[in-house]
Amino acid sequence: MEDRKGRLSPPERQPDRAAVLRVLRALADPNRLRIFEQLMQGDSCNCELNEQLGMPPNLLSHHLRVLREAGLIRSRRDRVDSRWIYYSVNRETVAYWHSWFSWFLHPARIRKRAVLCGPEGMLTSPNGDGHCTRPVAETRASAMEKEHRGDESTDSDLQ
Repeated sequence: MEDRKGRLSPPERQPDRAAVLRVLRALADPNRLRIFEQLMQGDSCNCELNEQLGMPPNLLSHHLRVLREAGLIRSRRDRVDSRWIYYSVNRETVAYWHSWFSWFLHPARIRKRAVLCGPEGMLTSPNGDGHCTRPVAETRASAMEKEHRGDESTDSDLQ
């Protein structure tokens, strides 16, 4: 996740927003979170999950389907009697989301940036009107660039 210089790099494969939302929605439901937590303890079948969680079979099946469609769990049929279905956590998917969320929520990604639109902006912005404009630091940097290039524009041209 971090290179030798301490810079944070994103995972190789970035998910699309729909995939992120599918996983977050799947885990946002308290019952699905309970089911997923139970499956983190190891493989289980419907009857065992039903007994441990006390959910009606149809509701349990619904939640298992949502978790499966999000890619968080897998199901397989019993080799001897295919009426039995076993559920397990999809290790590869969980490892991927662990890596992605660790990167996405890493405190090093938070950048300091002063946006002063309200009353504070009236005190510090060059035009003093308090309207949303580029942050003061960016404005000054742009002005210095123009000055360096020899442009004759002023700070007020940047607003």
